[in-house]
Amino acid sequence: MQSVQPRVYLISAPALDYDEIEEYLNEVGGESWLRRIDEDDDAQNLVEFAGRFCYRSWEPGLNPNVTRIREDQGKYLENILSSRHGSVLEHAQFTFVLHNVSRVFTHEQVRHRVGTAISQESLRFVRLTDLPFWFPDWTDEDEELKSRAVKLLQKMEEFQGWMAERFGLDNPGVPFSEKKAKTSFMRRFAPEGVATGMVWSANLRTLRHTIESRTAKGAEEEIRIIFDRIGRIMQQECPLLFGDYEVNDEGEWIPGWRKV
Repeated sequence: MQSVQPRVYLISAPALDYDEIEEYLNEVGGESWLRRIDEDDDAQNLVEFAGRFCYRSWEPGLNPNVTRIREDQGKYLENILSSRHGSVLEHAQFTFVLHNVSRVFTHEQVRHRVGTAISQESLRFVRLTDLPFWFPDWTDEDEELKSRAVKLLQKMEEFQGWMAERFGLDNPGVPFSEKKAKTSFMRRFAPEGVATGMVWSANLRTLRHTIESRTAKGAEEEIRIIFDRIGRIMQQECPLLFGDYEVNDEGEWIPGWRKV
């Protein structure tokens, strides 16, 4: 049994093709937009691009109904949030590796389906040789609880090894289908708190919703820890789209603009 900590890795973020964007803007007459933006901020630029596309508001006059525009990206994106034009946030998607998260976490997380993509480590195929496990910090204060928990996990881990030997899974020539069937059975004797992992992708609109809901004080402790980390990552990646959040004394992420 090994004690582990949940980890969050951002492995993918939007990447724009500015040459293609420039070719399009040359056709519709919005070339000045490219001179106003920072090409290092792909996610925020994508959201602004989608928003301006809806109204052809690259420059005043391209749409006869638009006689003035917000040139500052910060003010433009603030207006997107405040006016709840949330659909344009859905174009920008980020992908995370959520490592050493429990089955408790993953069972909760898959409930967020809209705007997400999920690939989860399969314990039907991946055989457990040890039982990685996360302990909340407060358990360190209860020595008897921690001792009993570790002994129980070690016993379950020992049973995993015994079953693998009993089934001869490491013997030469065992068909993979047999390994899969027995591994699927063996996972039933692992605790729901066993650490595993998932690849989780979500668009900005979904990220705003999940950061708020999953850091609420009523959320499960492990989930709150993970989404606090995701929130901090997103504030670095998209400060103009996540800068409206305030983190209160209870660790809740409260947005300035709700239901975007």
